[in-house]
Amino acid sequence: MNSAIPNPVVSEEFAPAELSRFCEGLARQRPENIQALLNALALIAPLLNAIPGVVFFVKDCSARYLLANLTLARRCGLQSVAPLLGKTSADVFPRRLGQGYTEQDLKVLNEGITLRDQLELHFYSGRRTGWCLTQKLALRNACGQVIGMAGISHDLQEASARHPVWQQLAAIDDYIRTHYGRSIAMEELTALSGLSVAQIERYCKRIFHLTPRQMIHKVRLEKATELLASDMPITDIALQCGYTDHSAFSRQFKAMTGSTPRDFRLTLGSELSAHF
Repeated sequence: MNSAIPNPVVSEEFAPAELSRFCEGLARQRPENIQALLNALALIAPLLNAIPGVVFFVKDCSARYLLANLTLARRCGLQSVAPLLGKTSADVFPRRLGQGYTEQDLKVLNEGITLRDQLELHFYSGRRTGWCLTQKLALRNACGQVIGMAGISHDLQEASARHPVWQQLAAIDDYIRTHYGRSIAMEELTALSGLSVAQIERYCKRIFHLTPRQMIHKVRLEKATELLASDMPITDIALQCGYTDHSAFSRQFKAMTGSTPRDFRLTLGSELSAHF
């Protein structure tokens, strides 16, 4: 390798940011092959297992797990990492959801792209759901060929109320939760909070770890997942949750859950209860 593997800081408060930089460092390593990278990572695997609320993994060019931390294994209802290795997300998550995750992996691998701060709804043992920010990067060898990928996904934590502009941000969050069913303009949020557009963008990212647009999508998708458990027509759900049509809703829903609304509904009715 061109340089030493960067050593992540494992403080719970700084782990997501540090691990994001760690993943980017891996992408710059350009090892001879994927096994050389795995050999180096083996030295710090215990550190990766020590960070709560953060999933880390390396996959091969077929999107199969080569390395994962214990947090990911336990999210899949496993007691150790070993049963994950050699499998894809489609193998270990409910089929209709896992297939979407694997499609995303293959896009990163085949196109050599990077996903940054992708807001996603994930599923945990016991049919619990939670929001995560995901980053995925293609890994290349010294010749520039893609040899695998690395990813990190960290849970969104409750925002701290100690920040000086907390009251304004809380008002924005409440406003979005009240008006998510229609288009929300930034001018409405600036008038409500007394903050500029730049301040809202900066503070929302710092406190909620989301952009205002991601906050709106998050609220809409939370409501949509609740309604998909009912027998309401999907077109009606799309309109009620602020989407202009069924196709726009389906695209956004799949981007954030890995599944279409229809498949998600079918999963709720069958595979989640069987899987967990």
